[in-house]
Amino acid sequence: MAVCASCGVESRDEARFCDACGAPLAAEPAREARKTVTVLFCDVTGSTQLGEQLDPESLRRVMARYFEVAKDVIERHGGAVEKFIGDAVMAVFGVPAVHEDDALRAVRAAAELRDALGGLNAELAESYGTRLELRTGVNTGEVVTGTEERLATGDAVNVAARLEQAAQPGEVLLGNETLRLVRDAVEVEPVPALELKGKADPVPAFRLLRVTAGEPEARRQTVAMVGRDRQRQLLDDAFANVVGERSCHLFTILGTAGVGKSRLVAEFLQSLDGATVVGGRCLSYGEGISYWPVTAAVKELLGPSPDDELAQLGFDPTTAQTLEPILGRQKLASSPEEISWAVRKLFETAAARRPLVIVFDDLHWGEPVFLDLVEHIADFSRDAPILLLCMARPELLDRRSVWGGGKLNATNVLLEPLSPDETGELIERLLSGAQLDSSLRERILESAGGNPFFVGEMLTMLAERTDGNRSAEIAVPPTIQALLASRLDQLDDAERRVLERGAVEGQVFHRGAVVALAPDEGQVDGRLMTLVRKDLVRPEQSLLAGDDAFRFRHLLIRDAAYEALPKATRAELHERFADWLESNAPDLVELDEIVGYHLEQAYTYRSALGPLDDAARALAPRAAQRLLAAAKRAFERGDLPAVESMSRRSVLLARSGSTTHREAQLQLARVLLAIGEVVGAREVLKGARRLRRTRRRCGEPQQGAARRGRAEGRARPDRVDERGRRRSGRG
Repeated sequence: MAVCASCGVESRDEARFCDACGAPLAAEPAREARKTVTVLFCDVTGSTQLGEQLDPESLRRVMARYFEVAKDVIERHGGAVEKFIGDAVMAVFGVPAVHEDDALRAVRAAAELRDALGGLNAELAESYGTRLELRTGVNTGEVVTGTEERLATGDAVNVAARLEQAAQPGEVLLGNETLRLVRDAVEVEPVPALELKGKADPVPAFRLLRVTAGEPEARRQTVAMVGRDRQRQLLDDAFANVVGERSCHLFTILGTAGVGKSRLVAEFLQSLDGATVVGGRCLSYGEGISYWPVTAAVKELLGPSPDDELAQLGFDPTTAQTLEPILGRQKLASSPEEISWAVRKLFETAAARRPLVIVFDDLHWGEPVFLDLVEHIADFSRDAPILLLCMARPELLDRRSVWGGGKLNATNVLLEPLSPDETGELIERLLSGAQLDSSLRERILESAGGNPFFVGEMLTMLAERTDGNRSAEIAVPPTIQALLASRLDQLDDAERRVLERGAVEGQVFHRGAVVALAPDEGQVDGRLMTLVRKDLVRPEQSLLAGDDAFRFRHLLIRDAAYEALPKATRAELHERFADWLESNAPDLVELDEIVGYHLEQAYTYRSALGPLDDAARALAPRAAQRLLAAAKRAFERGDLPAVESMSRRSVLLARSGSTTHREAQLQLARVLLAIGEVVGAREVLKGARRLRRTRRRCGEPQQGAARRGRAEGRARPDRVDERGRRRSGRG
């Protein structure tokens, strides 16, 4: 059966579009990619004794029922069952499409499967006189997906299996990375670090006690909101107009995840006086979720005794009966039109008492029938002060391009990232007087790109460092990685390829490079404009005449796109980009440095993956020559840190004993002398002399040796010239 790359649901073989979400079904097989996924392993304990107690045919039926229950639970939470191994089940969450809550889905599935075993055991005890007990391991990490053999391959799979083996009957053990992603939605207790087979160091593990109900709660805001004054004023004005005109207004706040939509709404709601506030959140997956947000709002509005409240509101039994599907009390639903009418009447009646604010979050996940209901209320409510306050990511406009359009009572506001000054102010407020290394502060500013959630997560990770070092470089928090990976997995394959090719060039990339790296991809211009509209990239001033340039909205988006590429693909694309740059930007000032870097990356990745062929070996001397040329120019302009970096890399890449290798050694010695690293310079020159003596013994011509001897003499520690002292600031 065909598997949808958007939602992961299987569809009919003959289907061209997904039966669940309507997305086009790709005809081509899944491509190999690197992803961060969550792996679940569970197996039946005591299966050997079970085999002794039961007839083989009965055992087969017992295990079939267990596998049936396990498969149903896992797939209901969006996981993919890779295989059944004896009495064990392996499932992957994040294949074929990554979701930002894959870890939480896996943990919920593990908890539900553990609970579901109670009902299954009652059935098995009655029919076969036996019971089952499970042990489960859940782990998150980077794997390779899209291979023909397996859904996922990597160490994360092995660790999940080891966690399952270490668990006691009835236990669910979580890996450390999984816990970091779900910590706001679970209760756990640590267990002693596990000595797992094949792992050099003990592996942290945590026993799952329970999963908290509903979505993970938003973290408590501890600092005042930064910026957003204009958007807050628009909200205040809209609500004042709703009250003054006794009208309904649809106000939608659009913005990428973490940009501050929920915080803005929370600040607005805190200021309200004399209004009823209800709401609900659209879910990213699940059964019976079409009306989930409005069901939550209606139940909150009616309270614990909905029938009594409906009677007080003056609803006759027939109208009240239309709301039964919303209240979850009958399975035979009324028509969508009848439900929309009844819900509107309920909200209008409640608003007649006092102004009503209905908050719907995550509208980009809303089902079409729910979105229709919201628009019905906005279009037809009369003489009722209702503010429909919606929050969504820009993807909502991919599904409803005319959302709010054509309505006189609708406002769409795009929440942009914070400015650099506002981001700096937020960092200072979150630090609360604590000190932060200036270079790390700049790294956070650059990486966060004005996203408040990104800033908070990075500072939280920094505060949680156990070594007490607040000036060291920090990794990107897994919450941000999951969010960005999920966002990129929602792109279609063509958009994804364009984005990845741009990521190979860097945070700023050129249209011509994308075309060169994706020669089979048509409509590159259209794809780039789509990526601009989705707020993933933005136009940028080009360094190359006659070519368009683009910048990734956040550095972390670029990193997420690049890191999804297999290393073999990265190597190929780096080499092709270097070739393209040599042909298309011969006058670029930094040409040697940039080309050298990309050739170096191509060679490094190929070296990491296995034996090198002649073509791969040829990359190293090309990279060394370019880096050496760049180092020499940097020396002339006095950029000594760049000289040291590039000359060291050139030494490592150049063929031992080659002209490039010798010149790189001498260049490195010169810069080490210039910055006062005399001992390091002597070590470099000693190595060069040892190599020269070796080559002499092998019959090297005397003329070449004499030239090198003169060059090495000029680089001796006791012969540093005045120019070198001036460059280093020591003369």
